[in-house]
Amino acid sequence: MGNIEKEELEKLIGIDKVNTFYDIAKEITKLYDMEQIWNTGGKKWKYEYKFRKGGKTLCTFYFKDNTLGFMIIFGKDERTKVEEIRKELSPNVLESYDTAETFHDGKWVMFNITNNSIIGDLKKLLFIKRKPNRK
Repeated sequence: MGNIEKEELEKLIGIDKVNTFYDIAKEITKLYDMEQIWNTGGKKWKYEYKFRKGGKTLCTFYFKDNTLGFMIIFGKDERTKVEEIRKELSPNVLESYDTAETFHDGKWVMFNITNNSIIGDLKKLLFIKRKPNRK
């Protein structure tokens, strides 16, 4: 699946959320050299946009009607590290984290992104998942 046109995303989730998506994706790209892959979003979402390297996914954006989701899956050791930085995270981020379901392969945390005020928290969480690999 190729790139999704910005206009199509704007119709789907609105211009503000599209701009937020591009802002966050740009910040991730500054920190990480990774494949960036568009795909269909499965049963619950229209599209997904993954950051991957070596077959491992760092994070994924999800798009559907007026909704922008952002998922990070935390393994056991990573969850311990998240607990260590809880005081640095915003209440909204903690609520998403605390209410996320934990499966055998990790805690699947979906953040509902409404604006880019969450970028700082997402970076902290991504640093737990993987150290930046861009200089």
